[in-house]
Amino acid sequence: MTRIGFVGAGRMGAPMVRRLVEAGHQVTALGRTAEKCQAVRDLGAHAVTDLTAVGAGADVVIVCVFTDDQVRQVCTSSDLVSAMPPGALLVIHTTGSPRTAQTVAAGNPAVDVVDAPVSGGPHNIAAGTLTLFVGGSDDAVARAQPVLASYGDPILHVGPLGAGQGVKLVNNALFAAQIGLLREAVALGERFGVDEKNLLTSLTHGSGASRVGEFIAMRGSAAAFVDDTAEFIGKDVEVVREIAAELGGQLGILDDVINTGIRQ
Repeated sequence: MTRIGFVGAGRMGAPMVRRLVEAGHQVTALGRTAEKCQAVRDLGAHAVTDLTAVGAGADVVIVCVFTDDQVRQVCTSSDLVSAMPPGALLVIHTTGSPRTAQTVAAGNPAVDVVDAPVSGGPHNIAAGTLTLFVGGSDDAVARAQPVLASYGDPILHVGPLGAGQGVKLVNNALFAAQIGLLREAVALGERFGVDEKNLLTSLTHGSGASRVGEFIAMRGSAAAFVDDTAEFIGKDVEVVREIAAELGGQLGILDDVINTGIRQ
């Protein structure tokens, strides 16, 4: 049994907590309010109201908050990491800058850090089939594997600390760009007199098929899919642009297509 601290038991985090509990781990999760504490208890976990209590005594702490800024607040501007025992493991699921995980690790050498951004949704977590792009040392990733396997498959070790975020950012740029391509394809189909829903369904069987195309076909409309996912896509695209700029580059043609995809 692994003692796990968890921060971010929301849309994505809640089913992770449930799967961790069902796998036999002892989970302590943050709940800022009485209502959220009860939600944590309903998942089978122990609820606490401060970050120090999340980290104290934990073998592994998992952070699954919404933004990179929130990761920095939790991991560098609180006592969470300093409360963790020496040799404990910190897992960051939030999509963000590779430098965030690296900065946390540099400031806390007694704790091992892995970045493990995810691809998939709550239904994948519930099924144990969430894709994880993991960056970190061989030893740290090997230690994280049994815990992450509670809800992750495949678990892809893609390189050193920060590499997981790099892969996820590229993935998200391609995801947004493919939405843009499909919106242009729908517009072309309209000029040819082809119904959007019929076009999207047909493309899933052709050489132009893609996973994004399958998602949009299930929704029945490219614009409706963007409406459903704009909050998440927009956040991730801004992170990609920001990190690319920090590294002295741009997204090039990808950005032109992305702008087509995420417009509303």
